[in-house]
Amino acid sequence: MLDSSGTVRRWLGHATPHVGLRDFIERAEAVGEVVHAKGVHWDLEMGALAEAFAHKRSDVRAFLVDEVLGYPKGFRVFCGATNSARRLALTLGFPEPHSAMDVVRAYRDRMKEHRPIPPQVVRTGPVLENVQRDDAVDLTKFPVPRLHEEDGGRYIGTDDIVVMRDPEQGWVNASTYRVQLHSKNHTGLWMSPGKQGHQIMEKYFRMGKPCPVVVSCGHDPLLHITGGQDVISGLSEYDYAGGHRGAPIDVILSELHGLPMPAHAEIVFEGEIHPGDKQAEGPFGEFTGYYASPQSEQPVIRVKRVYHRNDPILSIASPMRPPSDYSYSRAIIKAGTIWDDIERAGLAGVKGVWAHEAAASRLFNVISIRQAYAGHSKQAAMLAATCKSSTYYGRFTVVVDDDVDPTDINDVIWAMSTRCDPVKDIDVIRDMWSSPLDPMIPHDYPSKAYLANRAVIDACRPYERLKTYPPVARASAEVLDKVKTKFADLLDQA
Repeated sequence: MLDSSGTVRRWLGHATPHVGLRDFIERAEAVGEVVHAKGVHWDLEMGALAEAFAHKRSDVRAFLVDEVLGYPKGFRVFCGATNSARRLALTLGFPEPHSAMDVVRAYRDRMKEHRPIPPQVVRTGPVLENVQRDDAVDLTKFPVPRLHEEDGGRYIGTDDIVVMRDPEQGWVNASTYRVQLHSKNHTGLWMSPGKQGHQIMEKYFRMGKPCPVVVSCGHDPLLHITGGQDVISGLSEYDYAGGHRGAPIDVILSELHGLPMPAHAEIVFEGEIHPGDKQAEGPFGEFTGYYASPQSEQPVIRVKRVYHRNDPILSIASPMRPPSDYSYSRAIIKAGTIWDDIERAGLAGVKGVWAHEAAASRLFNVISIRQAYAGHSKQAAMLAATCKSSTYYGRFTVVVDDDVDPTDINDVIWAMSTRCDPVKDIDVIRDMWSSPLDPMIPHDYPSKAYLANRAVIDACRPYERLKTYPPVARASAEVLDKVKTKFADLLDQA
């Protein structure tokens, strides 16, 4: 299969993309990217296991819970789908990567030619193997976890997509929002103010109508990746994902509202959100590593249909103090989208971008450039701090020279410490779009217009001193390569 540029796409040795979550798991398992767990309890143990995996190291393997205590054999849970460079390459159809930056560059190159491909409506699919309607609906049959000890309940929607159709323009939004299990046929839905799903819901309410919604909880990991991105308003995440896949996503129109749901999804439920129908939701440990937003009254989904495969697999993404079970893949995608945004804006000389996991893959972004003119580094910093991909809830943007590895925090701090004058090289942008999940914003914030400030740090050598700045004390690449070759055995012992 080819990109529009003529580049052959490869899903780690496969010529065609995987179909759904379980096909992805089989392929990932075949290349040693999945481990299996048994006897895991839904209450806290899944969340703690996800934390133990994520904090072990970056690029850790995914795990599949084959047996959940208290649930029928065959009901499984999958965690960490894309949290390695290799699994992310498998998801997106990239060549075998040697580093995270390989995937960032592949993503950046893909975006130069990316064209959305609308989904393909099919009449049937595995998601229709089981259908519960009205009084038969029971979401408690699935092994929904309580992830953190202070969480207000169990969350069925973390690695999910919430599907809505704009009532005015007709386009379909399929974004990731958190969904709490309230009862067998009611869930909570938390969406940050300003997000597209929240805007769509409010349009229905202004018309005096309930908002139809479909929630998918277990599908091609590509859908979760796109569901968490800042896709432009009016472009469906299904179309965006199809462009990455190189082929349309197969969807089935739901029974009640004709909303497109993934034909190969594991678990999907459908219902409505009625104006004024709210229930206490949260608190929930979020991706910032805090319980930043308190329990609050949030919209309720009244569930009327449940569709699921035989032996369904619920996929989860457990937010926590970074790194999390999805922060590595989020860092790669965020870096790739920022790189694409600033190049599209006309910035030349970008050599690398990275969104550091320790900052929740969003709050500390580093751009490496090869300076070509006075003001180049400041231009890069301002573009990266305000582009579409970093507009929502940022904190620090750092620009470094091309001799600095943006993924290496030691390298970055070295550059900040030796090439940045705090008085003239640090700027503050005030009142940028933030989130109620920002722990810096008080819970009693007087307005729902969540705003926060950002620091833009120029950690590049002054352009006028590029030729005279003190040289870096290190071995040349030629000498270092010779020594590494000569003393390879010794270095292996280090």
